[in-house]
Amino acid sequence: MAFLSKCATAPDSGPNRAPKNGIREKKGTLRLQVAVFVSVISHIREASPRTQARLAGVLYLLSVVTAVLAEAFVRGRWLYAAGLAPVLCFSALTLLLYGIFKPVNRGLALLAATFNLVGLAFEALEWHLGAINVALVFHGLYCLATGCLVFRSTFLPRILGILMALGGLAWLTALSPPLADHLHPWNVALGFLGEGSLMLWFLVLGVNVRPWRELAARAR
Repeated sequence: MAFLSKCATAPDSGPNRAPKNGIREKKGTLRLQVAVFVSVISHIREASPRTQARLAGVLYLLSVVTAVLAEAFVRGRWLYAAGLAPVLCFSALTLLLYGIFKPVNRGLALLAATFNLVGLAFEALEWHLGAINVALVFHGLYCLATGCLVFRSTFLPRILGILMALGGLAWLTALSPPLADHLHPWNVALGFLGEGSLMLWFLVLGVNVRPWRELAARAR
């Protein structure tokens, strides 16, 4: 996610409101990009759960790498366009994880996906609530809900769910910028450790397909 590369510093203390014309341009760019990756995701979801999980790991890696590269090397008007790449990667990742965790608990999986997609929308439009990074708060809620899903699943190690939930709590320190600054960089490290551990597992091992299929059969 693009904002993960910015989480080491708090946003400006004042409201961050883009001009109306800039917001319209951003919304137009988002609509075009969304139409493209939704079409791709509809084909990807036909793959096996293990393939989907590994692809989720790839998308997470791409989102982090592209966010870091955009912040490090892109300047001027191209920065916003470059920042959309990790946002779209993470959006696709969110939809894949919804499909993977839907057999565990459909309602909680939908809630987790909603949290992250709302956060990604805030990130794409670069909206903050005063000094609070709202996108990071929603991402923390997403990690917390996803951690619960991993813990309750039968196709992933429970320790990954615990780490993911702890990572979510670390990101939620963004609710209090003074607390986040006080805990930095340990909160950032814990956040990346939590979600990074799960995504590394996905990338290397995927999921245990047999328990996943059993859960999916019972959920129908």
